[in-house]
Amino acid sequence: MTAMLVPDPSFDFTSGQSGPLVIGHADNAARRSCPISFLRNVGSSDSEEPGAILKNLGRRFCTMAKIVYGLQQSLDGYVDHLAMGPPGPAVFRHFLEHVRGLTGMVYGRRMYEIMRYWEEDLPDWDAEDREFAVVWQSKPKWVVSRSLKSVGPNATLVEGDVETAIRELKAQQVGEIDVAGPDLAGSLTNLGLIDEYRLYLRPFVLGHGTPYFSGPRPPLRLVASDRLADDMIRLAYVPA
Repeated sequence: MTAMLVPDPSFDFTSGQSGPLVIGHADNAARRSCPISFLRNVGSSDSEEPGAILKNLGRRFCTMAKIVYGLQQSLDGYVDHLAMGPPGPAVFRHFLEHVRGLTGMVYGRRMYEIMRYWEEDLPDWDAEDREFAVVWQSKPKWVVSRSLKSVGPNATLVEGDVETAIRELKAQQVGEIDVAGPDLAGSLTNLGLIDEYRLYLRPFVLGHGTPYFSGPRPPLRLVASDRLADDMIRLAYVPA
């Protein structure tokens, strides 16, 4: 049998979320680090049965992780969890289940240091706090920092070329990876690496603080809106 390289027939080449390098495709820049594992050597041996070939099609294809930037923010676009206070029980449960479904998280230094709150079991925690801590601790974390010399359990320090590191992460992982921190998200936005923006709007007008967007960016396209609770609406956008 003649050896051929064939793509997985179940792969959606038009989804814009993952896939092989396609000549002339608008997402080539984001895909360039994606390995060519979606191609397999079909019929490399005369003894390989066609049925076995078809059975294995779809198992080796290129799927890129989705990088999502989401934070709670005021109606005037600022992120300040201290000023707005903790979310209510329904929203807390939403974020618990959200973290449970993640592949992992990418943090800047400051956000990572804030989230390390969940590394210890504190006496004033209730059952849901402890459940969130267990879920959060179980997830891989990648921390982008030039000043940190070490990071905590289940975390990897990302130094040097951040663009290369995140592109490799997208190529090697599947599912959703959260990005937390406006400065880091702004840098990844400029590199074209954010796949989706989630704005969790709360009924506060702060007038000042750290903005959700660290700078201007091209137009976005609304893809979803959800009312998570009486005091929170989630808007999801992708690059237009």
